[in-house]
Amino acid sequence: MTRDTRSRASYGIDAPALLAIPASAVVAGLWQVVVTRSPWPLIGVVITLLCVGLGVHAARRGKLVVWDELLSFLRGDEDLLDIGCGRGAVLTTAARRLPHGRAVGVDVWRTRDQSGNCADATRRNAALTAVADHVGVDTGTMLDLPYADASFDVVVSMTAVHNVGQDHVDRAIAEAVRVLRPGGRLLIADLRFTRRYAHRLRELGMIDVSRRSLGWRLWWTGPWLRTVLITATRPADDRRDLCHRTAAAHPGAVARPKIRTGGTSPA
Repeated sequence: MTRDTRSRASYGIDAPALLAIPASAVVAGLWQVVVTRSPWPLIGVVITLLCVGLGVHAARRGKLVVWDELLSFLRGDEDLLDIGCGRGAVLTTAARRLPHGRAVGVDVWRTRDQSGNCADATRRNAALTAVADHVGVDTGTMLDLPYADASFDVVVSMTAVHNVGQDHVDRAIAEAVRVLRPGGRLLIADLRFTRRYAHRLRELGMIDVSRRSLGWRLWWTGPWLRTVLITATRPADDRRDLCHRTAAAHPGAVARPKIRTGGTSPA
């Protein structure tokens, strides 16, 4: 991934509202310095700023570097889906490794999840990173993905699945497996519920299920808010009708259009 295209694209800040918490802590610490005429509150200010720096690094650079490494297994001709793609940091990183394939991103485009989150921003970043010709951007929910069964060789997601809430993550995981082709690989990085994801994937018959921390480069303020990666593979001989099984538990989730690229589907 070249430095010039990376610097031109803008991927926003994840969960921007959370920045109000450390910002308030910094202001309070500085106020204590003024009121008490003591330098000790500055220690808290410095620690808070370091935590903020880790979070900003994770959002602006860490995810790009880490995902470029995670996707090094790609041959270059796969179909890849990024669930909850946001402004396209992971999507464009993947697309640069798919010169003969395609990368499709889907999101509900909520700005509370990422600053400036919208489909146009994602398309703009795809153009700035010179991958727009094989990137598709769609609107849709991960609870009912707008794609046919077994549409993708690889399915990825970065700190998005937890946003549907604990009561719905099982369905989101089932949808990710449904659109994955036999022999395909699934990579989900998240902050919460990751043990549950792994358990659900095993229930769905996925193999090679693993769970590990992605290290300090994806610490969102510190090790107490770290990113954990779940990986799994759909068996190559798996021909089960997962759409039917999902529909039985969630009526109305059967019919789905074929993959589109470059357009935006109805919400």
